[in-house]
Amino acid sequence: MSIVKLLTSSAFMMSLALIVALITNFAGWFPSETLDANIRSNLTIIILAAMLTVSLSRIPYKNLNPLAHKRSVARAIALILIASIIPLVGYYALKDTEYGAQAMGLVFLAATPFAASVAPLSYILRGDMEHALRGTIVVYVISLLWIPFIVWITLGEIIDIKNVFITVIELIGVPLVLSRLLTRFEISRDIMATFLNCCIFTTVWLSVGSTNFAGSSAFIFLVFAIIAALRSFGLGCGLEVAEKRIGIPWAQRVTDILMVSYKNKGIAIATCMAVLGPTGLAPLAMVAIATSVIVEISWVIFMDSILFSKKRMMKELESEAC
Repeated sequence: MSIVKLLTSSAFMMSLALIVALITNFAGWFPSETLDANIRSNLTIIILAAMLTVSLSRIPYKNLNPLAHKRSVARAIALILIASIIPLVGYYALKDTEYGAQAMGLVFLAATPFAASVAPLSYILRGDMEHALRGTIVVYVISLLWIPFIVWITLGEIIDIKNVFITVIELIGVPLVLSRLLTRFEISRDIMATFLNCCIFTTVWLSVGSTNFAGSSAFIFLVFAIIAALRSFGLGCGLEVAEKRIGIPWAQRVTDILMVSYKNKGIAIATCMAVLGPTGLAPLAMVAIATSVIVEISWVIFMDSILFSKKRMMKELESEAC
């Protein structure tokens, strides 16, 4: 397999990122003195803003009017609400325990929207592209208020809400505007995939590689892993079974499953580090997010190789055409 194919493979790059990050972490090789929490926060925001700008720039103006497609928009919003329930339940179950500070990371996972790569993945997997594109724009616009709202009602007593708004504007508001300026420029799929995968690789390394797993008990790590698995594998497979049983076609199922199970963890990482950094709680809260990153990479690999495998996709599409 050529280097280009490896660089454009999300499954390969995410797997490699996880392996490198874990080796760096447990071997004690992460340069935490050079890349301190403040630098990591700023780097993550810059990288994520660039990723979102490029990703959102591939979404055309056509068919974006939410009023003309109310059911599609309502479905996208409902799915992000559903995806927020499990992390929030986990946070409230743990907030008054000795693991309360670490559980704060679950708040940022609950607040973040689905990944911007839901649209390109929908295209690759023969999903409902118009629904994916429209839903992405609408959900990210709503997130300008949704993220501060969730963070405020859960952590309002210990964080600066002004800092939350500033971070959200930097992460989402600016890319939404800049992306509209890039829509007229052509970007090849290989170049775009390579750029996005390299950004993901760096973000995973910065977050997982620097997280202090050794300072956390095996119990809370297991709890966070179960919460992450329920939110990704549980919701994703559950929705697949439910929608297939009632006859929802492949295209809609693919996009709906991606929306409900594939969170934008870059936003969770960046907001957590920026908002909780001044309080000194970010390293503790990052354990829940880093654990979620590990589980969700496994989920992406599972979707790519099993749930949405090419063989299964062709079989289902052929049966729907009959």
